[in-house]
Amino acid sequence: MQAHERIGAALTAANDAGRPALVPFITAGYPEPADFITTLQAIAASGDVVELGIPFSDPMADGMTIQRSSFEALKKGVSLKWIFDQLDSVEGGIDAPLVMMSYLNPLLAFGYDELATRALAAGVCGFIVPDLPLEESAEIRAALEAKGIGVIQLVTPATPDDRLQTLCEASRGFVYAVTITGITGGGAGLPADLTDYLDKVSALSSIPVCAGFGIREAKDVAAVGRHAAGAIVGSALVEVLERGGDPREYLGSLRN
Repeated sequence: MQAHERIGAALTAANDAGRPALVPFITAGYPEPADFITTLQAIAASGDVVELGIPFSDPMADGMTIQRSSFEALKKGVSLKWIFDQLDSVEGGIDAPLVMMSYLNPLLAFGYDELATRALAAGVCGFIVPDLPLEESAEIRAALEAKGIGVIQLVTPATPDDRLQTLCEASRGFVYAVTITGITGGGAGLPADLTDYLDKVSALSSIPVCAGFGIREAKDVAAVGRHAAGAIVGSALVEVLERGGDPREYLGSLRN
């Protein structure tokens, strides 16, 4: 099984067990770098796939919560190399497949071939790169796919149907269905027309579809789970960590 296939297998296993898959997001090294691995292990024990945010100085797709977490992590010395070193130190690896969410600059600076080698060794199965258009992704895609690692594509409610089909076919692991035309962390909740949108994406995709942005409560996970394989929860979980809360307790509440 290639690395990116582990993602789909984990999501499908959750669905086969009769529930939506849960994909929690954290910013690596936030709120305290010293607690990173302990926090990650706790979240991996509660989630089916874990999305690991790489701190970046200009996270333009993210709202204030993740912007703040990224800024603080950078200020405390968290870098992509540091993250890989921390992951390499974990005996036996992390329970859940890992997906890294990063803007392009840190990946480009690291070097694509080295990125692919380090990622595979660290248990990373896929990458989400929100500022990288599909048409400009050939170089990084080739380096990652040579190691079996996938590039996960994002789609939105504004994506035209022909473009939606192209992105679904290009995606590996899962298709990331953004629920709103905006940034992460909004408090308005899920849009009323979410059902038709997720049904359309799921019908076009041959791999699982996971919905993200605006998912904060169990009712949101349930609503998404009726029309997609899984739900991605980011800003709300980062806020729990920021308050010093128990991520396992919070993620457990999303399943109830």
